[in-house]
Amino acid sequence: MKKFIAGVLITLAIVFIVRSCNEGKEDKSILEENSMLIQQEITNVSKLVVTEGHFSEVYNYKDSKELFGPLLRAEKKALVVVNADVTVAYDLSKIDFEVDEAAKTVKINSIPEAEINLNPDFEYYDVTADYLNQFDAADYNKIKKTVKASLMKKVEASALRTNSENRLISELQKFYILTNSMGWRLTYKEQTIESLEGLQAIKPEILP
Repeated sequence: MKKFIAGVLITLAIVFIVRSCNEGKEDKSILEENSMLIQQEITNVSKLVVTEGHFSEVYNYKDSKELFGPLLRAEKKALVVVNADVTVAYDLSKIDFEVDEAAKTVKINSIPEAEINLNPDFEYYDVTADYLNQFDAADYNKIKKTVKASLMKKVEASALRTNSENRLISELQKFYILTNSMGWRLTYKEQTIESLEGLQAIKPEILP
């Protein structure tokens, strides 16, 4: 009888150990699968978020050069009309994130700054210059530099910045929905994102 009871106990112990090992393997397998799924989904979302706009600028360029003192000047001038296409983009393929399987947490460490790309088209009108003060490459470079700086200020003051940030937040919502549906946490710079509204705290700088 004692041998029978001992045999039963040993059998139950073996079954318990085997079952525990199998359950541990299953949990680990599910954890790894979830981790791979999250990383894959983040990779799929890693695309450019772009806001486009169009700006125009009219610029009067004047330059004068003294000849033989202040009594005689050689002048040049031009009317410049600039039409520029502008894009504001976030390259989410450069997002810095970690997947912590043990803590079931996706950590977003940093988000790439927005990139502003200006593609201006310059048209020159009423270009006049005195013989001793002709237009040269330095003048055209100065005009382009001045106009681009002016356009950048217009972009910064426009709704493009807000629109691009809103587009970014809409992409990051996919991270939150995915992790939340799987019982994982999403953090940004060590701060837990507990709701979709919490993503509004993520406000990267737009490059000047």
